[in-house]
Amino acid sequence: MFLKDVRDYQILFLSLFLVLGVATRDWTLRLDFILVAIATCCTAQWLLSFLSNSNSPEKLPPTPPSFRSALITALGLSLLLRCEHSTTIILAGILAILSKFIFQINRKHFFNPANFGIISALVLTKDAWVSPGQWGDDWWYALIFLGAGAMVLKRVGRWDTTAAFLGSYAFLEAIRNLWLGSTWDVFLHRLMSGSLLLFALFMITDPRSIPNSRSGRLIWAISIALLTFILRNQFFIPTAVFWALFALSPLTLILDKIWSAPRFSWSGGSCVGAGLTNHPCNHRQLI
Repeated sequence: MFLKDVRDYQILFLSLFLVLGVATRDWTLRLDFILVAIATCCTAQWLLSFLSNSNSPEKLPPTPPSFRSALITALGLSLLLRCEHSTTIILAGILAILSKFIFQINRKHFFNPANFGIISALVLTKDAWVSPGQWGDDWWYALIFLGAGAMVLKRVGRWDTTAAFLGSYAFLEAIRNLWLGSTWDVFLHRLMSGSLLLFALFMITDPRSIPNSRSGRLIWAISIALLTFILRNQFFIPTAVFWALFALSPLTLILDKIWSAPRFSWSGGSCVGAGLTNHPCNHRQLI
């Protein structure tokens, strides 16, 4: 049944954002590239799940491919990544899904798939770019994003991550604004970016790749905000949030070691914790 899984809400909202952006921002976005992204991510998810099940111990039950997660990744790539050739989208989609199967510890991946695909395309090709200002800074966009994000975060239970990131980043930008003597319009302009809100509400809150404990998530989110602030204001990198998340994603492993907490499971909430080796959710969780 649709909307039974919290990921259904993510798929619905990300699809609506995509339609809204095309309809109101006149993006140079091609429908065939969106379809290519969806087909690539879903095919890669099916193939890699099949290979993973084939190479797993016989005592473990097979894991069905998580097409919801693959679709979310594809929509994230469609919203943020721009290119001229479909091969770039295919590369980004394959590497995004592949990152979940390669970069994992105890069956938990620590890179956000869409973020990994975006950074991979930026590094490996000369065809890819990200347009962080594509949403503008209209207040009604912010209200839509905040409303949709709140519905998802209420069900996922990761609102603390968004609050820590946005709160600490806003504090740093406010200090900078006061130091430079700029007007507060400049401050609001830097915080009302639609891409920043999408990142804070839907990417940095992926419960399957971020720290399990609340303490770990708070430190992790504040660290990303600090690195984003430095990259944006000292090195003038407009896509600083995506580079900051990519660089600090492995920090999740350290924070999970320091603060042990139940692991999030889409099928049943947080149910996998340290020492629960016999718990059914600890055997083959959906990736």
